[in-house]
Amino acid sequence: MPETRRFSPLLIATISIAVLYIASAVALGTPPGASDSGATIVGWLRDHGDNVRLALWFTTLLAVPLGVYIAIVRDRLPAVYRDVFTIGATALIATAMVQAWFIAGMAWHADQLQPATARTLLDIASYWGPVLTGATMLMLGPVALLALRGEAGLPRWLGYIVGVTFLEQLVETITVFGKDGFTAPGGPMNLMLGAGLFIVSMIAIGIALSRLAGADLGRTT
Repeated sequence: MPETRRFSPLLIATISIAVLYIASAVALGTPPGASDSGATIVGWLRDHGDNVRLALWFTTLLAVPLGVYIAIVRDRLPAVYRDVFTIGATALIATAMVQAWFIAGMAWHADQLQPATARTLLDIASYWGPVLTGATMLMLGPVALLALRGEAGLPRWLGYIVGVTFLEQLVETITVFGKDGFTAPGGPMNLMLGAGLFIVSMIAIGIALSRLAGADLGRTT
């Protein structure tokens, strides 16, 4: 019974993360891209201010299950691995909140926002995507390594999923040098391919550890 109480929140947190992430992405819609002018950005912010704030609200709520998720996953990992994972996870939450400040702040008084200022602030916020790959690799690396080695009770299939995502995140660091299109900072490679694979890996980790906890409980009863 103690193990059930300890690990059942992980599956709930995992589902909550997925739902809130999707809700935030849907609420935000398609933001301006790297090639859009400052005037286009200002116009989009004026028209979608409520959407931006709704997306920010979902992101704020997302921090709660994400914190629970991080704490439980960390507890399942051995020393050093858990520390590396936690450093990456902490950076993920912190940088996500800062990036959200920029977008929501611009949308607050969009009618007073100058096009050049909007373009500059969006450029700053967009570099969250390329830089975030460092944090995600810190989270994914320990889990992938343990699972591929068959350690900490982690299944090998988890290692394949998380390992592929780690490699994609490594390649995704090239968006630091991107100018426009797929590899632009904050572009499709960051927000669609990379983010999608990362969420899949997060879900896979949550499911694997929840099943592992259930199996451990079954052997002790």
